[in-house]
Amino acid sequence: MSLKKLLTATLAFFAMQLAEAGVAIEHWVTPSGARVYFVASRVLPMLDVQVDFAAGSMFDPADKSGLAALTRAVLDLGAGSRDESDIAEQLADLGATLAGGADTDRASISLRTLSALDKRSEALDVLRAVLQEPRFDDAVVVREQARTIASLKDAATRPDAIAGKAFWAAMYPKHPYGRQATPESVATLSREDLLAFHARYYNAANATITLVGDLSRAEAEAVAESLAAGLPQGEAAVLPAPPQKVRGKVTKIAHPASQAHVYIGLPAVERGNPDYFPLLVGNYTLGGGGFVSRLMQEVREKRGYAYSVYSYFSPLRQAGPFQIGLQTKGSQAREATRLARDVLEGFLKVGPSEDELVAAKANLTGSFPLRLDSNKKLLDNVAALGFYGLPLDYLEQYQAKVQAVTVDQVKQAFFRHVKPVDLMTVTVAGE
Repeated sequence: MSLKKLLTATLAFFAMQLAEAGVAIEHWVTPSGARVYFVASRVLPMLDVQVDFAAGSMFDPADKSGLAALTRAVLDLGAGSRDESDIAEQLADLGATLAGGADTDRASISLRTLSALDKRSEALDVLRAVLQEPRFDDAVVVREQARTIASLKDAATRPDAIAGKAFWAAMYPKHPYGRQATPESVATLSREDLLAFHARYYNAANATITLVGDLSRAEAEAVAESLAAGLPQGEAAVLPAPPQKVRGKVTKIAHPASQAHVYIGLPAVERGNPDYFPLLVGNYTLGGGGFVSRLMQEVREKRGYAYSVYSYFSPLRQAGPFQIGLQTKGSQAREATRLARDVLEGFLKVGPSEDELVAAKANLTGSFPLRLDSNKKLLDNVAALGFYGLPLDYLEQYQAKVQAVTVDQVKQAFFRHVKPVDLMTVTVAGE
């Protein structure tokens, strides 16, 4: 066996053992108020750190859509005495990387570095400066603002992006999730806007720090404290009122593309909702299981309407969407859409069969170790768990909760959260 195959087999074995044994997550709060989640993993001499702030686009002021994303985009492009070139060169010399971004709920910055003390100390010093002393240089803000505007203008020509924006606007007409950045809204943003947003949301009370890697608990405590201590204590973000479901409607947007892009869905569940596991297991049969799903069988295999069709639930801090998506020829968009809705309504009436339920559980539990087979994946899962306040044994209990789902629970959960009368349908297509 080659060294590469041996290493791969070792990591796979480790992942399987990790999943079976559970993930030992340690949790505490720093004196300044940041929540910390730590998993010791000594397999590789690596350290992964992620800091999440409740600073996603849901906190954009109504007239400043795009502010959260632009603030995060500029955050690590100059800090303290380092400009963006200094940061990039120092990280390259250390073999370390910074990454992250902003979504609807959170803004994240992550660091991957070797765990040797001399390497990680320098890399963490860069992360600390980015978190505590971002410069928001005028020239960098203007450049990234222009880049964002160009990207938004390009997206406005693509049917998939047009459909996505219209779909979210239809589902969340009175909620921040439905607001989208535009070239015009981003053009109004100023450096002062970024500074004010950063001052409000990038603070210790609004931060979650996750560490995975080759550290002791004492070392992890020291790292977390050094990252949090220089942040203003601040206050946790205040959530807007939860989104309210509105009666479904059909939106058609003309576009010269030959392919029609179709989205069907509604706001469904938030993170931590007790119906999540029945919805997850049921959706595998409906549209989450690839070629064995009912949508794929009916829409693609039997009728040939689409190359790909899928469905999924995306829980967020507040009710995230349930979505069906497909692409088809513009001339058959109406039939494909009708068929997808028929498949959904049939599923709502009868739920999965016992055989389908068994297959769904086998796939979801069997593939679960692959979600934890690297420190990076473990970091992603633990960071999400911490940010959304899920139980510390969430990953340990995942397979048991999937196995416990019944057909009746699936039917009841879909009945509560997916009502055909509330479905939004957005189609972007030619004639």
